[in-house]
Amino acid sequence: MTSIGDSTGRGAGGVGKGSRRFTGIFPVVPTTFTEEGELDLESQMRCVDFLIDAGSNGLSILANFSEQFSLSDDERESLTASILEHVAQRVPVIVTTTHFSSRICIERSRRAQEAGAAMIMVMPPYHGATLRVTEERCFDFFARLSDALDIPIMVQDAPVSGTPLSAAFLARMAREIEQVSYFKIETAGAASKLRELIRLGGSAVEGPWDGEEAITLFPDLEAGATGSMTGGGYPDGLRPILDDYLAGRREQARAGYERWLPLINYENRQCGPLACKILMKEGGVIRSEAPRHPFAPVHPETRKGLIETAQRLDPLVLRWGK
Repeated sequence: MTSIGDSTGRGAGGVGKGSRRFTGIFPVVPTTFTEEGELDLESQMRCVDFLIDAGSNGLSILANFSEQFSLSDDERESLTASILEHVAQRVPVIVTTTHFSSRICIERSRRAQEAGAAMIMVMPPYHGATLRVTEERCFDFFARLSDALDIPIMVQDAPVSGTPLSAAFLARMAREIEQVSYFKIETAGAASKLRELIRLGGSAVEGPWDGEEAITLFPDLEAGATGSMTGGGYPDGLRPILDDYLAGRREQARAGYERWLPLINYENRQCGPLACKILMKEGGVIRSEAPRHPFAPVHPETRKGLIETAQRLDPLVLRWGK
């Protein structure tokens, strides 16, 4: 098992808005299941160890790419506690605590904070395809959540919530709500939105981040992103892109992005949340790549294409468990 690079995600400044407590690559940790659909905690901890060995600045758990929508409340709590205990502060961990109810979201977030989470990530309150709240109720939701916590909140601005969040509204929350300081922008035109958010929010926007498996990482870095929540298959390939850019090595960062983009595209457009599990299974990190029913497995030919694309790049994931 090979370790790549320093895995700290903490910035060089102090604490508080503007100090950039967390930067870098924070891949989403997949939830590992047995072929029968039960949690596989042994594989789960090997997955965590791989991601740290591969140079992740931090980790993100219970996100949509973790198939959090397939988990019971008890399973969420079990995974949060067991992963944070296993990580043992080797890297900071972001815990997703999204829920429509402000009360339940607060309860989830407090438990995550008490267990050692460095940050929580939350989408605006929504349910199904049509149930949304007004902008002012959304503001109040995040204000109440902030009042209950001592750790930063990342607002996940993703199409899945169906809730338009303008750059002006996000900047207002950054300025007026204490713990709202990180923003994961995954909407179309992410680079333009990041630029506007940074312009309007200034130093209150401590962490302008991108997501979407890093499919727009280089344009988003050009727009001012300082972190990225990626897929979990190949942080050893993605971290140098961000490291190079933030160190002023723009052309090296561009070349790295262009080199890894075919694999990023395969994950983002073809395999979705199962891409990293397929790579981890292929490399002996986990026992099963199975999703939980009714989530469909990847077509065998698509799986083959993903593996062939990865093999050209020789990521650590294909070697770590062998």
